[in-house]
Amino acid sequence: MKTKLTIWKSIIPLLGLIIAAACSIFIWKAGMNFPLLVGVILASIVASSCGWSWNDIQQMMVNGVTRALPAVFILLVIGTIIGSWIASGVIPTMIYYGISIIDPSWFVPIVALVTGIVSITLGTSFTSIATVGLAFMVIGEGLGFSPALVAGAVISGAYLGDKLSPLSDTTNIAAALVDTDLFSHIKHMLWDTIPAFLISLLLFWVFGSFEESSTSFSSGTIETIMSGLDHAFVIHPLLLLLPVFTIFLMLKRAPALPALMGVGLLGAVIAVVIQGTPVSSIVQFMTSGFSIETGVGEIDSLLNRGGLASMLGTVGMLMIATALGGILEETGAFDVLTGKMMKKVKSTGSLIGSTLLTTFVVALASGAQFLAIILPARTFVQKYKDMNIDTKNLSRTVESMGTVGINLIPWSVPAVFATSILGVSAWEFIPYAFFIYLVPLVNLLFGFTGWTIARKDYSQEIQQAQVEREVV
Repeated sequence: MKTKLTIWKSIIPLLGLIIAAACSIFIWKAGMNFPLLVGVILASIVASSCGWSWNDIQQMMVNGVTRALPAVFILLVIGTIIGSWIASGVIPTMIYYGISIIDPSWFVPIVALVTGIVSITLGTSFTSIATVGLAFMVIGEGLGFSPALVAGAVISGAYLGDKLSPLSDTTNIAAALVDTDLFSHIKHMLWDTIPAFLISLLLFWVFGSFEESSTSFSSGTIETIMSGLDHAFVIHPLLLLLPVFTIFLMLKRAPALPALMGVGLLGAVIAVVIQGTPVSSIVQFMTSGFSIETGVGEIDSLLNRGGLASMLGTVGMLMIATALGGILEETGAFDVLTGKMMKKVKSTGSLIGSTLLTTFVVALASGAQFLAIILPARTFVQKYKDMNIDTKNLSRTVESMGTVGINLIPWSVPAVFATSILGVSAWEFIPYAFFIYLVPLVNLLFGFTGWTIARKDYSQEIQQAQVEREVV
């Protein structure tokens, strides 16, 4: 006989996840896959102790993973796009023109802006941090700027793209889990992302002005990167039309998977026609990632990445996280944890605030973007429908904290990654990464004022669901 989970049993999987995550990140240096697996094991044991059979538990995991399958296919396509866009010269052209406009008086806001543009193009914060972000850290140090300030600008720009890009894994996952069209989700996020980023740019300009160094800077690093890119690729502003076309497709709400496959193939065609790359090499780049040896270390570290294979680790983590989410959701563990909070939700403001708080708690517990998006999204989706609030508000809110705000947690995977790449501790860069806490604050403001909150009548859908349950 199945029994309802108590609050203490509901906490066990998350508590085990926290402990395993802390050990894995700080001691074992093994990432988040193993801690998530520990969470799955503990959640399975708890479910079994409450009367669920192994077949039941296995089906819960299957159901959780099934919900994320559309996003999985998109992730794999994204890997091929990164490979083809580098080979085509699109990404090298963006880096080339981005670093060519550097001016010490505007350096810090330019870091955020250029990193943001690259991140939107790549669809990944990690890659933009590890490429142009790392280059900007070197340049910023030479200009005399505080590493923490430059790191804050890099991270702000990186998560602008991670949040808005149709190529981003978290963006696709958030939309898919709440049954919202990808491009509707992205368009709705412009309301919180643009104000937060513009305010961030202003703050970066103010802080950068205080730190502007009068010491002359040797432009050798910039020249080395630019000459290396110019030697290895055909660099031309017309190549920027491909990302512009991608944005056009986003605004026109083209179906995500066909649109992404299309721009990936266009990148491959450009690589063959413009760059003279053999078709066999293009296939290899789209499968295993772009590879080049220019003799310039900065160039090679910037560009050797991408490919379908590069996304397999992300897909694996996503599947483990969604399996855990399936167990916590269907056993009611997460409902127990959020039940008291949900009962107090009476207004749009309290609903948005509860969503942000719940997402932060899951992020605090797991340190993983996927889990911080998946669990709150599945938990709150029915509540949004019951209150006739469009679920694209939910996907926007969970992204604001699960994708961006998670960097406020020093032991989270994104913060630990940024620390390892940029050489600045999370405790140092968090105060300067203005974007990561402005986005959740803007969403909280929207919730209590009602600004930009989209409404939708779900009454017929709810009635149909009730009829189906009665039939069953």
